[in-house]
Amino acid sequence: MYVVDASVFISRLVPGDKNYIPSQDWFRLVRTQGSLMYSPNLLLPEVAGPISRLVDSTTASWAVAALGRMRRLRLVRLDGRLARRAAQLAGDLRLRGADSVYVAVAHLLGMALVTWDSEQQTRGIGAVAVRSPADLVANPGFDL
Repeated sequence: MYVVDASVFISRLVPGDKNYIPSQDWFRLVRTQGSLMYSPNLLLPEVAGPISRLVDSTTASWAVAALGRMRRLRLVRLDGRLARRAAQLAGDLRLRGADSVYVAVAHLLGMALVTWDSEQQTRGIGAVAVRSPADLVANPGFDL
């Protein structure tokens, strides 16, 4: 089980993205393993905005609907407890606001964070295990 950052979903949906192939490979691995993925419900606008800018608004709407249909994806509600934990981590680790929410979800659930975001990778390790999809494809046995 993993917490997955928006960067991984975006790279999977944009064929021109430099991480498109490794993201595709990782999602195939997740499917094969039957692993569950968790993300804050913040994932939806975090995917819609970039997809709309990189592709178009129709594809962004399709992407959000597709996320809602993913059987292995669980969206975690951004409630007061999660927001407070994210704020604490943002301050302690000097993370951007949205990035801190993903780290907080991973921390509260006791799971690894999967991301392509370099700041989450370097700063998030102060609170949780952080891996890229490429790391996990190379070492499929890794699970927090």
